[in-house]
Amino acid sequence: MSMRDDIVITGIGLLTAAGLTVEENWTSIRHGRAAFGRPTTVSAHGLTSDRVAELPGGDKWVPRSAYARGELDRCHAIALDAVAEALDSAGLAVDDALGGYAPERVAISLGTSLGGSRSGEAFHRTWLERGVSRANPAALLQYPLHSVADVIAEQFGAQGPRTVHSNACAAGTVSIAYALELIESGAADAAIAGGVDPIAYFSYAGFSCLGALDARQCAPYTRSSGLNLGEGAGVVILERRSAALARGARPLSIVGGYGLALDAYHPTAPDPMGRGSIRAMRAALEMAGVDVESVDYINGHGTGTPANDSMEFRAAIGLREGTPPSMSTTKSMVGHTLGAAGAVGAVTSVLAIRDQQLPPTATPDPDVPPRTDVDIVPGSARAARVRTVLENSFAFGGSNASLLLLHPDDRVNTNRSVRRAVVTGVSALAGDAPDTAALEAALAAGEPVYESGRVEFDGHGSFPLGEIPEAHLRRGVNPQHLRKMDALGRRAAVAAAELLGGRGLSTAEATGTGLIFATGIGPLSTVESFQRELIETGVGNKRLFPNTVMNAAAGHVALLNRLQGPTATICAGATSGLTALHFATRLIANGSCDRVIVLAADEAPEALVAGHLRIPGYLSGTAVRPFEGSGTVFGGAAVALLVEAEELTEPSRVLGEVRGFGLTGDRSGPGRIDTSGAAWARSFASALADARVSAEEIDVVVSAANGVAAVDRAERSALERSGLDAAALSAPKSVFGEIGSSAGLLGVAQAIWMSRRSEIAETDFALIRPTAPLRRRPQTSLISSYATGASYQSVIFSARQS
Repeated sequence: MSMRDDIVITGIGLLTAAGLTVEENWTSIRHGRAAFGRPTTVSAHGLTSDRVAELPGGDKWVPRSAYARGELDRCHAIALDAVAEALDSAGLAVDDALGGYAPERVAISLGTSLGGSRSGEAFHRTWLERGVSRANPAALLQYPLHSVADVIAEQFGAQGPRTVHSNACAAGTVSIAYALELIESGAADAAIAGGVDPIAYFSYAGFSCLGALDARQCAPYTRSSGLNLGEGAGVVILERRSAALARGARPLSIVGGYGLALDAYHPTAPDPMGRGSIRAMRAALEMAGVDVESVDYINGHGTGTPANDSMEFRAAIGLREGTPPSMSTTKSMVGHTLGAAGAVGAVTSVLAIRDQQLPPTATPDPDVPPRTDVDIVPGSARAARVRTVLENSFAFGGSNASLLLLHPDDRVNTNRSVRRAVVTGVSALAGDAPDTAALEAALAAGEPVYESGRVEFDGHGSFPLGEIPEAHLRRGVNPQHLRKMDALGRRAAVAAAELLGGRGLSTAEATGTGLIFATGIGPLSTVESFQRELIETGVGNKRLFPNTVMNAAAGHVALLNRLQGPTATICAGATSGLTALHFATRLIANGSCDRVIVLAADEAPEALVAGHLRIPGYLSGTAVRPFEGSGTVFGGAAVALLVEAEELTEPSRVLGEVRGFGLTGDRSGPGRIDTSGAAWARSFASALADARVSAEEIDVVVSAANGVAAVDRAERSALERSGLDAAALSAPKSVFGEIGSSAGLLGVAQAIWMSRRSEIAETDFALIRPTAPLRRRPQTSLISSYATGASYQSVIFSARQS
């Protein structure tokens, strides 16, 4: 058991349609002023509503931060303004060197649903209208979701752990939950956390084709006839109470706990009984040791759709006996800000605690009376005792997230258990290898699995493409559900089915099993198909849109396997897999659940190749030869690990133990990497220190080298800086290509497979620097990963000898 030093919020930043600063927003919100109007940044032509909540100024809005001006995507500019305000209010201004915190000890944990999708749409429109050679590849630097976090790191100097969450509309809440774990695990001393999303044509048309928009001003909790989209960002600064007080900062609130839960009910609709929501709220309270009777207020999700609002009322009423807590929704004034919504709600909740006022629900229809069974604080703010607040967010895929915020004068007095996490199962498929056995055999023999596919672009040539054949994406999946899934969802489902095939879960076990999903680029082929049809016809395809959210695949896997435990979706490029593994081990360590499926999946559609055509030296026309400047080959893959609490696991099931993590970054910026390898070396050093092992004790380094000269040069330099020269070096991307988030987890699988071999030849398992100890079953491995934009993560894994 370990005593908790409370994690407190010391700074907040907020931009929405209601204002461009925290105080502007709070004034408007307290008075119940709705901020909806006709869009100026996107077209509403042909859509079912022309009501949105844009930032004041609309398309004429100018960011306050000098860093945010120029050729930045609107999402990134909004985020920078919110982060600047939050850092300033916490006393961690840029010119103050982050308030004395070492830059490598400041984390970034951000939530977004859309990220730089506006930049991606611009590239796509030019491609469709004028050809891919005329499309500006620079636009794609800001398209990946994680690029917004890369911009924040570049501008503000935070060089600690960095990740992006994309549980659709729950992303902002999940980002704050994970920031809490980064600090409590010792990976960071402070964190910039929150969420951001802009108004984008993609989402606007998507919700329109689903019939979810309200043609009038939305009226959550009253008329409940649809939602209005909004844009904005909410950001909080988290740090330990003792550190905050030592530097003279004033805590605004305590992050007491969080709760995450899956519905396993429907791909888009929430469980009408609100059971997942109740589980999430109770889990947040349990983490802090707070009684349900103490809850003063719920900052609700409150989108205005009939299904959501009805579910929330049931959940609020079912949370405890007697009178439910007051519950209101900020979305009635600032619209649904998607991935920012939970963070906007969190900042609003902090203000409610600060000023002891319940924020209201705007009620635009005087002839529609508020419900009497739940107090929705109609009209305007009301003075009240506000010391314990639950902030709720819910999302497509049945993702429920709750955050517990407490008055800063309170204390969280519970201890948190620290349990050891072990790996008890593994499954994988990639390229031409349809299952775990085939992939292990290919990797052991060093035989590439990307040689059967190629793609050709006029004027650019032909390139290998290691996508998974459609025929390999059906095994173990219910055929009736299969047709509802896209390419990303099917590979995730196949990997999960094989993982659980030999480890059937009882109903009770499935209910408590978590699912942390990682994807580097998400459902890119589905996004491209939906957006192409939208651009060409002006009409969104309602069959495709639900699968365009990053966590859709996880929702399908949960449904198929009845999983109802904690969930998160990480979309931070190729480091996503190891971030997911880290989050899973934290959930087990703190007792949130006993078992987690860690699942990574990425696809390799032609659009991915098209986006890299004009980057010199990036793509290989033949094969991947790591550390030789060959260029890389994109491949599709899915990997699943079963991670369990060791104390509850039969010893015979244990395949190995996660011993330590190294989570770092630098400030190179989107699309770039520091070839000196300094920050990457910090990742190795941190992982070794966390695992309490020396470089000499590492048997094998599973590298991230992918044939791209700059990447491989940076990793080689990092290895040399870290004294890892004595370890054998494996470069498995020569076998499966660049498979994004799956690579890190496949590195763990490789460590398990290698440990089973009584003898390993010099070139087995893509070894390029074998050493004698490998012939004695390698036990301890370091798995390395990186994401373009300068995020580096590594894990120390020790296999258990059978």
